[in-house]
Amino acid sequence: MNAEEKRERLTRRNFLKTATVSSGAVALSGAGSREVRAAQQSRVPKWDYEAEIVVLGIGGAGLTSAIVARDLGADVLILEKASEAHAGGNTRVCMQGIWCPPKLDEALTYQKALNGRFPVPDEVFQAYHEYTTTSFEWLKKICSGKISQRPSSTGGEYPEFPGSASSYMCGSAEGWGFSRIWKMFKEAADKRQVKIMYETPGIELVQDPGSREIHGVIAERQGKKIYVKAKKAVILCTGGYENNQEMIRDYLLLPCGYPFGSPYNTGDGIKMAQAVGADLWHMANMCGPVLSFKAPDAEWAFGAGFMMSTGGYIFVASDATRFVNENLPAKHGKVAYHGTYVHLPLPLPVHAVFDEVGRKSGPLYRADEFWCWHGVIEKYKWSADSSVELQKGWILKADSIRELALKMGKNPDTLEKTLATYNRSCAAGNDSEFGRPKERMIPIQTPPYYAMELVPAFVNTLGGPRHNGRAQVLDTNRKPIPRLYSAGELGSIFSHGYQGAGNFGECVAFGRIAGERVVAEKPWT
Repeated sequence: MNAEEKRERLTRRNFLKTATVSSGAVALSGAGSREVRAAQQSRVPKWDYEAEIVVLGIGGAGLTSAIVARDLGADVLILEKASEAHAGGNTRVCMQGIWCPPKLDEALTYQKALNGRFPVPDEVFQAYHEYTTTSFEWLKKICSGKISQRPSSTGGEYPEFPGSASSYMCGSAEGWGFSRIWKMFKEAADKRQVKIMYETPGIELVQDPGSREIHGVIAERQGKKIYVKAKKAVILCTGGYENNQEMIRDYLLLPCGYPFGSPYNTGDGIKMAQAVGADLWHMANMCGPVLSFKAPDAEWAFGAGFMMSTGGYIFVASDATRFVNENLPAKHGKVAYHGTYVHLPLPLPVHAVFDEVGRKSGPLYRADEFWCWHGVIEKYKWSADSSVELQKGWILKADSIRELALKMGKNPDTLEKTLATYNRSCAAGNDSEFGRPKERMIPIQTPPYYAMELVPAFVNTLGGPRHNGRAQVLDTNRKPIPRLYSAGELGSIFSHGYQGAGNFGECVAFGRIAGERVVAEKPWT
């Protein structure tokens, strides 16, 4: 009997003794540095760890899923890619707002308007907002009542859209930022004795080749592969691909891009889901891009975007011309364009140009631990006059605009003309080119002059494995892959417009859904 005939005659009983790893049917584009192998089977020698529910990721979605499943009596194990010091994903470093609309009908109306011509099945929206509208009560229980619910100060990210009055946010009663909600979630998980293995990234899913059921995870720990059995289900809560340059080029059509949040988000869950046949959606959508600075040795960008409180500055494109109103209101990277919203086009390389008055006007990036990776984790405090950053070589300096242009690698004649036009507009009090507000038209005329290269940066990507309203990951035939679930920004339901705090809202809503659903699964062994 040849090997193929033997495989076909494997009984379920024998399979369960020697479970196999499915590495997918095809190698898909945008897979990143780790190859997605094709139709190759490897036997699991033994299970090193096991739990009823295995969760990948300890951000908001992972913690919510684990807390819910644990409260329903399940044995839960979380595998986390980062060290304990860096763990928490984007949730830990976000502004700690959770979208929690009070009225279901308004929330559904607004969500459909946000997605516009990029529709998502009604049953997914319905499930999402049946849970977002009850999130406040659930959060009060989990966070010991230290939660407040308040309307958005702007009437929603898109106040002109129907239903935008639903844009209420839940947050810590103490205020936004500083990891407050994530810390409460982590404390709740610890109280429930949820098991967590840090520095243990998942790399492949274990799948029965006959039933297609997911039976566990292959992970890496201390340089070795380990095999983790999930007796009921696996929940993918691994976030997006903000720090995977190949996927950024393939899906976002940007030559580069960097996260404000966790640099550990490299599309791992997407690749694992692809390898077991998952369909993908919303891969071209993101909360960004925003122009920001990235230090040469960093994998993350400073958040959230270049700022200068009182000095004058402009952004110049690869051809040394201005291309945008530098104070243009951006809705997580979307800008108004002829009656619709699009991602801001970026003619890279882009530089911010300013003068001595601007340099001394204050730090260019927030210098506390409020949010973003640079503040919460790295705790980098930008100097008040940028002198430290100038010393590091992050900022170019020149005595003339021509000299600065040469250091930037741009045409000096064009840059001189660009600055002259801008300064005339400042004197006239009218930006005839791009409509920048009069109060932000501050001349750039006091040498020395400075420039910083800015890169595309984003809060997060929004694509990933397609899922239904029950948080089940779907295959390319829109059928659930048995025992595989997802939650959070991994495969987000935001297909176009994004409402601030919506992803954390998604972590809580679909984390709760997934946590409830997986517990109801019958053990496969």
